[in-house]
Amino acid sequence: MAAKKRAAAKPARGRKPARPAAPKKVTPKRRIASPKPARSGKKRINLALQGGGAHGAFAWGVIDRLLEDERLEIDGIVGTSAGAMNAAVTAYGLALGGPEMARAKLQEFWGKISDAAKNSPLQPSMFDKMMKPGSLDTSPGWMMMDALSRVMSPYQLNPMNLNPLRDVLHSVVDCETLHKQSKAKLFICASNVLTGKIKVFNEGNVSIDAVLASACLPFMFQAVEVDGEFYWDGGYMGNPPIYPLIYHCDSNDVLIVQLNPIRIPEVPKTSQAILDRINTLSFNSSLMREMRAINFVTKLIESGFTDGGRLKPMLIHTVDAEEEVCSLGVSSKLNAQWDFLSGLYEMGRAKASDFLDKHFDDIGRRSSTNIEEKFL
Repeated sequence: MAAKKRAAAKPARGRKPARPAAPKKVTPKRRIASPKPARSGKKRINLALQGGGAHGAFAWGVIDRLLEDERLEIDGIVGTSAGAMNAAVTAYGLALGGPEMARAKLQEFWGKISDAAKNSPLQPSMFDKMMKPGSLDTSPGWMMMDALSRVMSPYQLNPMNLNPLRDVLHSVVDCETLHKQSKAKLFICASNVLTGKIKVFNEGNVSIDAVLASACLPFMFQAVEVDGEFYWDGGYMGNPPIYPLIYHCDSNDVLIVQLNPIRIPEVPKTSQAILDRINTLSFNSSLMREMRAINFVTKLIESGFTDGGRLKPMLIHTVDAEEEVCSLGVSSKLNAQWDFLSGLYEMGRAKASDFLDKHFDDIGRRSSTNIEEKFL
């Protein structure tokens, strides 16, 4: 019976996901202390998920397609902001019932995100829908929030510190289950407000507050307190950080699901376009620095220096939608309408299918992304 319920929740291949019905809570039947080695014929891969608000639905589509592929097994997942939410939901679903349950949980999560946003003032205007689908640039709610956030802090605008994401996460993810069992290593990144240091939570100490801390945009939400420390969005310090996958995972392959475009086609000239570019530059900067370090170590290894075997070669792969995302402004990251989210989901599935068609054989053998060309 449980198997039939999981199968029913599985999104139809290649079709827009149906409106999700909340599945009944599944009680784990057995305890797993650590990830099992890959079964014969399966390749193991790590996922690195960038943050990007509603654009995280693109990563949902990528993850969904990878989970559907029976040739792959996820070793570890690191995520920041929206990537942290995708990572936590995926790891929880894998712990409960494997890839099919992870797919169902991701669909449930994004469906509830859309439902929670129905009463939000952040709705696209008719002009947005006609001229720039996905954007909220002419939404009265967006313009008011954007203006107020420049002169008032969330401590004044939201003194009760309400965050609809908290209820959604609580309804989808049970962190206690992740503490007791896991099938994929989990890493969630946040930025310590007072020390400026990066904080990485793992499956052993992750909490709903930790995930919210990773997605805490300081102009929208009050800093999130976790164990006496205060955190903002992890994208300021690592979007996402790669080093947890290097130090703690067995697989050398890292697939970066990139939501923030590195290259843009023209110089920004309007105030909004300039702010959009500042946003993408800020949230890509830590990844660019880490890619430079990985490229440097790779060249050392290729030259024969391994520091006594302590240097680990990393194989880098990427899935992105740079051309498509370039046309969407920062405001679209707050658009949680179902049509927009499901469109990003379909785009993510298509991009992941293209990656698997072209580069599946590269996994475990070589990088499919030229680091110097893409990041340096």
